[in-house]
Amino acid sequence: MDVHAQPETLTEGAPEDFAGLTDPVRVVPIVQEPRHRTVHRLETDAGADVRLLDVQINPGDMTLPHTHDAAILYTFISNGEGPLNGRLSSVTRYIDEQYTHRVSNPGPGLFRIIALTSYAEPVTDAESAADLPTGLAQAPDINNGWFRAWRLTLPPGATTDMIQHQHPAFVVQASAGEIQLLRSDGITEELQAAGHWSALTEGQHFTLVNRSEQAVVLVIKEARVTLGD
Repeated sequence: MDVHAQPETLTEGAPEDFAGLTDPVRVVPIVQEPRHRTVHRLETDAGADVRLLDVQINPGDMTLPHTHDAAILYTFISNGEGPLNGRLSSVTRYIDEQYTHRVSNPGPGLFRIIALTSYAEPVTDAESAADLPTGLAQAPDINNGWFRAWRLTLPPGATTDMIQHQHPAFVVQASAGEIQLLRSDGITEELQAAGHWSALTEGQHFTLVNRSEQAVVLVIKEARVTLGD
């Protein structure tokens, strides 16, 4: 027997496929994987559990095997090779088909995603326009029963119209620059780098101002939860 032989690296499969692997490898739910850090959590009286995850994998690092079991919306900030400028993707099949995998980052840069995961019941009429936000003229890039998302580029010095969502929403800066988020309650938030984000409650009015001398890519995304009467 070769005492120096290394165990085979298993990167995806069912949870039981990882049983018996040498510590520190262990299978965990996505929200317990240490590189998928929960930075904001929303729980509603109707039982919705929505979390914003800041996923950061350093060069040369690999996640624990983790299981996806909820709808998820990805905003890709960067991979090891460079910026991804807020590329969007959503996967909802994990609700019915749990999926376990590991993710590695060969580098040389940081792998980073700002992800929104939802354990809420989907909005029944996913294509309905009745609960669309005001102040966003463009159609959403992603629209399903759990999420909506818009990816927009704000020119230097530009200001958006006043925006109001009927669902909890998040603004994510996806490229370099400086953005001011001006809320109608008088609070101003500063977003100053790709990966910075802000959470907004349903009904909150806000505008976005680009204080940079360069265009800035932004992602605005909603967690669609059942609205009260």
